[in-house]
Amino acid sequence: MHSDSLASAIQDQRRSEKRRWFVICALFVVLTLSFVLDVATGPSMLSVVEVSRALLQFFGLPSQVDVTTLVIVTELRLPIAIMAVIVGGVLGVGGAEMQTLLNNPMASPYTLGMAAAAGFGAALMLYIGSLGLSSNVAVPIGAFVCCMLAACLLFGLASMRHITSGQLILSGIALLFLFQSMLSLVQFIASPELSQQILFWLFGSLSKSSWTNLAIVAGVTAVSMGLLMKDAWRLTALRLGEERAKSLGVNVNNLRLRTLFIVAVMTATVTSFVGIIGFIGIVAPNIARILVGEDQRFFLPLSFIIGSFLLSSASVLSKVIVPGALFPIGIVTAIIGVPFFFWLIIGRRR
Repeated sequence: MHSDSLASAIQDQRRSEKRRWFVICALFVVLTLSFVLDVATGPSMLSVVEVSRALLQFFGLPSQVDVTTLVIVTELRLPIAIMAVIVGGVLGVGGAEMQTLLNNPMASPYTLGMAAAAGFGAALMLYIGSLGLSSNVAVPIGAFVCCMLAACLLFGLASMRHITSGQLILSGIALLFLFQSMLSLVQFIASPELSQQILFWLFGSLSKSSWTNLAIVAGVTAVSMGLLMKDAWRLTALRLGEERAKSLGVNVNNLRLRTLFIVAVMTATVTSFVGIIGFIGIVAPNIARILVGEDQRFFLPLSFIIGSFLLSSASVLSKVIVPGALFPIGIVTAIIGVPFFFWLIIGRRR
């Protein structure tokens, strides 16, 4: 009788895992369609067939496409579309891990002040004249340094004894207001022209994506995701509670600091190139949690895919809202994210 119940439990677990993999694969297909649509959308609209042919030729597969279409796809639109996928995925994973560590569905790099710190660093670099460097180099450096500074403050708090996750979230919110206030100060004392530059960067934009910064972001993301997936079992155990995780042999303090550092590096890297993009780090993990639960083997990849899909879709909308104009993508994510956020809250309450 005991062996029958055990076999039944194993079969149920396998069915559950198959369902989760099916959800991941299905949403990956949806993400692929959104990605192709993002490449096709722009001032010179291209058909999905033309884009598909250009992508096939770009990856070395036999295909017939004219030179103009190939240049538009590979040199202008493809870096932006890939950057949207990677940045959205990083924000989704960052929010997922923050929520896992702090056991709070509202936690994300944005709400813990990291994004605001990056914004202050970028604004400060623009204000002081980029220290003689090109703004394309100085602004990402300033954003990265300040974001890591905020992360170090969180590391220090997280390493203190008897610090609770609630206190860590409150500390992150305090950092958020601190850096936002300092950012407002820089905008207040800056010239109107410089204030406009700062404001546009803070809204978030993928327009400055290039193969060079894309390679940096992709490399950091690949390494970080590998390290996080390596800790998937420990992070899943942590969701059972700190005491239970410790009883299973998990060094909770080391795991928390290590994961915070990885998330901080990922967030600092993407934010330094594209600016502040909110809500994805909160919304994507909550959707993933509803679909596949807390098992990090499925939760992490799905958070990445959903975050990528949300930002890729926002990229498409940012081109459609005002055709031919450079509409900040951060505004689009907020417009999409706020109603969806309320829907999540109301749905969870029901």
